[in-house]
Amino acid sequence: MKIGLTYDLRSEYLALGYGEEETAEFDCEDTIEALETTIQSLGYQTQRIGSIKNLIHHLSTGNSWDLVFNICEGLQGEARESQVPAILDAFKIPYTFSDPLVLAIALDKYACKSYLEKFGIPTPGFALLQKESQLKNLDLNFPLFLKPVAEGTGKGVYANSKVENETQMLDQYRFLKKQFQQPILVEEYLPGREFTVAIVGNGRNANVLGTMEIFFRDSRHNAIYSYETKENCETEIIYQPGRDALAKQAEKVALKAYRALGCKDVGRVDIRTNRFGKPEFIEINPIPGIHPQHSDLPMIATQEGISYRELLQRIISSAIGRYKHLQLIKVA
Repeated sequence: MKIGLTYDLRSEYLALGYGEEETAEFDCEDTIEALETTIQSLGYQTQRIGSIKNLIHHLSTGNSWDLVFNICEGLQGEARESQVPAILDAFKIPYTFSDPLVLAIALDKYACKSYLEKFGIPTPGFALLQKESQLKNLDLNFPLFLKPVAEGTGKGVYANSKVENETQMLDQYRFLKKQFQQPILVEEYLPGREFTVAIVGNGRNANVLGTMEIFFRDSRHNAIYSYETKENCETEIIYQPGRDALAKQAEKVALKAYRALGCKDVGRVDIRTNRFGKPEFIEINPIPGIHPQHSDLPMIATQEGISYRELLQRIISSAIGRYKHLQLIKVA
């Protein structure tokens, strides 16, 4: 079986003049190296494809693959994560992770929360701000939390994303709107414990791989898992396995959200507790980072005694299980 690898290499975009925060979601070379060598160790042939433009070039020359391991985040548009899977669907090429519809909904945090509310999944009160005048009519309780509606990897999340009054809210709204040129999500702040839950599988067969609780070393970060803290997680964050009763409650919320949204193969769900100690949904990442040491998903796998190699095998096996014709192709 031949597996193609689609990804966005951070160094390539930096060389084109894009900034550090603009490229925060993209992968470094050692991630791709680890991904490729590990997949090869499982007995599969691999081919590096790279970004969406490279994918289009390969397809135009008649190239194809039995399966594509897709971790492309995309660069342009609020549905950018959907672009590579949509192209692969058009060419009837199987791929790992969720389909275009799921990726588009998950990236738009307002759409995602609105959708999951219909399934009774608890989430803090929220609203979408498309223009400044909407700030006057918010029916939400301070403190509030502001962030761009369609970003990941903590982009647009800062220590001052938590606001205590209308003046702070206006300042933060104006800053984010200018910086990201997109609608801003505002939600009631959750003051409690924070968990990230890893899930593997499809539909009713999806199950929790493990849960990690997030602690902050430095109070100046305002207990916010921001772009800055994620970039410096080795010195700013303490990660611990989530194993108590509250962590189990968080896992139930996360798994329900994963299944309701229809995520495929793997995902990571962020959960935080409200002032009453009840877990509520924050957001979901259906293309979680895959760096073997620094990304949350492999870190959770490691804490659960699951090797990086086994994690990738589970993801690939899950994808193969969704495509009946692939089950007939022998490895290598």
